[in-house]
Formats: sequence, structure tokens, C-alpha cells
Amino acid sequence: MNSIPSEFKITKLLHQDTYLVNGELKKWTGETSEVYSTISSTENYSPTLLGSIPTMGEAAADEVVQSAVIAYNKGQGVWPTMKVIDRIKCMENFVTQMKATRSEVVKYLMWEIGKTLGDSEKEFDRTVEYIYDTIEDYKQLDRNNARFSKSQGVNAMVRRGPLGVVLCLGPYNYPLNETFSLLIPAIIMGNTVIFKPAKHGVLLISPLLEAFRSSFPKGVINIVYGRGRDVASPIMKSGKVDILALIGNSKSAIALQDQHPNKNRLRLILGLEAKNPAIILPDADLDLAIQECIMGTLSFNGQRCTALKVLYVHETIVAEFNRRFAERVDALPFGNPWEKGVLLTPLPEVEKPNYIQELIDDASAKGGKVINAKGGERNENYIFPAVLFPVNKAMRVYHEEQFGPVIPILTFKDIQEPLNDMAESNYGQQVSLFGRDIKTIAPLIDTLVNLVCRVNLNSSCQRGPDVYPFTGRKDSAVGTLSIHDALRSFSIRTFVASKDNAYNNEILQALLNSKESNFINTDYIL
Repeated sequence: MNSIPSEFKITKLLHQDTYLVNGELKKWTGETSEVYSTISSTENYSPTLLGSIPTMGEAAADEVVQSAVIAYNKGQGVWPTMKVIDRIKCMENFVTQMKATRSEVVKYLMWEIGKTLGDSEKEFDRTVEYIYDTIEDYKQLDRNNARFSKSQGVNAMVRRGPLGVVLCLGPYNYPLNETFSLLIPAIIMGNTVIFKPAKHGVLLISPLLEAFRSSFPKGVINIVYGRGRDVASPIMKSGKVDILALIGNSKSAIALQDQHPNKNRLRLILGLEAKNPAIILPDADLDLAIQECIMGTLSFNGQRCTALKVLYVHETIVAEFNRRFAERVDALPFGNPWEKGVLLTPLPEVEKPNYIQELIDDASAKGGKVINAKGGERNENYIFPAVLFPVNKAMRVYHEEQFGPVIPILTFKDIQEPLNDMAESNYGQQVSLFGRDIKTIAPLIDTLVNLVCRVNLNSSCQRGPDVYPFTGRKDSAVGTLSIHDALRSFSIRTFVASKDNAYNNEILQALLNSKESNFINTDYIL
């Protein structure tokens, strides 16, 4: 198609015919699956073939488990016992090589998941920045721990150590950034990792395979392909996984946990679904609220766990809000990811438009209306955002995390109505609160912080900046991810202690002077 810029055209299919195991990019000769984009590269619509990936099963699962287990060697392997500074050097080598793949990874982000050019570039650059920030935070963590403390006649050096083998499963909507928010801290803390890419956004990992292979000792990072039930399930059933790190759906997380034979030995780091609400108070700045709600509901077509998925608007302003909001939604440009100024782009999941249509039909049958003129319009790979009003609790769209372009709006008279709904919800990640009067906002904030984990004042929900904690209550998360928290989530406190006497102190001093121990040292990493 002539309108596709030459640098973004698919001129050669990418057949991923290797997988990373035991430090080797091993040739795959078994069954493969074709990878298609819902974006057409021809005038007459047809999905675009991008390439293929291995379709792996239990044999490959067993192979990568064995590789990771041997590399960790019950905590005695090269990687878990390596000096912190040397693990950092490996990570710095990786990110240097990673930066050289930017254009190729960005290209596949657009084709595989339909993310705009600007957002694809931002995802890549933010991930590189995240790695550098993680390295710096790890240095600071090591500096803080590079000392002895004394209490009640006992000297101790307390550090953080690895936990073992990690199974890492990332999401399709941020297949680079959110996946790496699990991978990077897991690896740098001394764990060994098995990584299976998400169902979409698989080929964009291919340019990074050689960087992974050459940057870390063998078995530290292992990458496999295939359906979760065929690959992840046997990995969990092996009982060899110490950490399940997953960003995705709670049902998947529960199913995988249940397959582990020793759940008490399994640490969970989970970023799960959410139904983040916006609450628009009567005195809210409507221009600001509408702009933030547009971005909050429809950035990347609403395919974000942090997206605003239900809007509560006070009854005194709902007519004005709805009119202006619907007009703004209808004015949003739809197009292919590389087109300038585009916000709405093709959906990567073939079945998603039909699912969104089901939610619209269900709401319409129960008293809701599509209040924007273009809402629900269809083409081969998209359904235009539908603004639904009024919405009630009998509708599917009220309960289900839509993860796509449909926006339910409810009204409220008493602020206790949305608060009660949030308290009853299975989710508790974030909320956006729009208003001005501090006498109203103050008690609301004090309640909301106990219902969710982040209250966004006059702004849409989001994950970043990465220095802030990212977590959730109830079914929305287990564990906390931020640069600071992730290093702790993927590690455990461990220490050496000795009674404070001349005999022990002489030994400790000799250990420090000799630099024979990677653990007992006070080296300051610059």
C-alpha cells in the first residue's frame, strides 16, 4: 500500500525459528504458528502476514525449566553468587545492545498491536530509561547495605538475595515496557528467568534475542513460545518455579497457581485487571475533566489496565458533560499507527470488535443508549468508541473490564453512591477525582485511598512515573512494582550475623580486607 512509509513496510517475513535456552539460540524444527497483523497492507482489506513463531509444548517447557534450575543451582550458580557490580555490567551490556534495535522493535509494536508511532517510540525509550533507573536504584540499594549494623551485641550485614527461578508472563498491550518491568528486576537481583511472550507482540522480542544471549551467563534468561496452557502449565506443574511474575488476567493467574504443587513456596508478583472509575464533581473544570477522560478512556483504545473504564458524573452537570464528551470522542482521528496525529488505531485482537458490540447490544437492551453519533461504527479491524448512557448495574459493561473502546457513564446525586460501588467492586487499582473545593475533596481522598492504591487528582489514571508504586487491592494486583519496589519483590532479605567479640571481629575484619567474599564486603559502587 503506497500510503505506508517505506521504513514501516513489511518487506520480509520474520520467521522466528530459534528459542533461547541454556545460553544458546537453539534451532526450532517443530510446528510453527503464523503471526498476522489486523492492519492491512493492501488496498482491499486483508490481514498482513508478519511471520511465524514456534508452537512449543511440554518438551520445550521441561527443557527451559532444567536450564533455569541448573543455572540457579539452588542458589549456588554463577549468577546468584556473582558480585553485584558484575551483574550490573551484564545488564549495561544488554541495554547498550537493546538500543540498537529501536527502529525494528518500534516497527513491530505498530504492526503487531496497533500502537501509534509516537506511543511505540515512547514505550521503547521509557523501557530503556527504566533499565538505567533500575541499575542506579540497585547501586543505591547495594551502597545502603554495604555496612555492618550492631544490635544487642550482634553484628550483622543485611543484604537482599535472589529467590530462585522466575516464570515471567507479560501482557500484549505493553509487551516491551510492562514485560521488562518484571524481567529486568528479576534478572538483576540474581534470579534465573523463563520468559514466554504474550499472544500479541511476540515478534518484537526477536531483535532482542541475541542481546539476551550474549549479555548474561547461560541459563539466566530462557525464552520460549507457544500457548500458555501448552507451555506455562507444564512449567508450573514442575514445581521448580519460585516466583510467578504475571501481568494479565486474574483467572489466568489463579489457574497457574493451582498447578504448582507447593503453593506455599511460590511468590506471586501480579498486575491484574482493573475497573478504574472517574468521579466528576459538580465544581469540576469540565474542559480539563473531558480532556483527561478522553485520554483516560481511549488512549491505546482503552486497552490498558490503568484506563478509565467507567465515568461517574454528577447529575447537575451530566447533560453538559455528555454533550461535549460525545462530540470530542466523535472528533478523534482513526487511522494506521504511523499516520500523523492519529489517536484511534486498529485493534490487535480479531474478536474484540464483536465483544465490544455484545456489550453495546446488552446495554441497549437494558435501557442504555449510544450517545455519540459515530459510536459502534464498524470496519474490518475496528469498532468506533461508543459512549453509553445511562448505564445501570444490570449491564455487562458495568461489571466487565471492557479493555477496549466503549465508555459507560453513570450519574450520581450523593457521593456515597460511587464510593459504595467502589467498595463493592472486585477491583481496587486507581481512581480519577475531578473537582476543586477542598472541603469536599479532603474527606473523599481520605476514603478513596482505602478503596484503591492511587488517587489521581484532576488527571487520568496511569502507571508512571516508574519511581512511584504500582499496585492494587483485591483482584487488581499482588505485590508492588516500581523501580524501588520491584527489586525488593524479586528478592529476599538475607544476612550474616556474629556475636560482637574479639574472635569474631578479627575474622570479619579479615574477610573485609581480603575481599574473598562477594557478600561480606563494603565496596562502594559508583
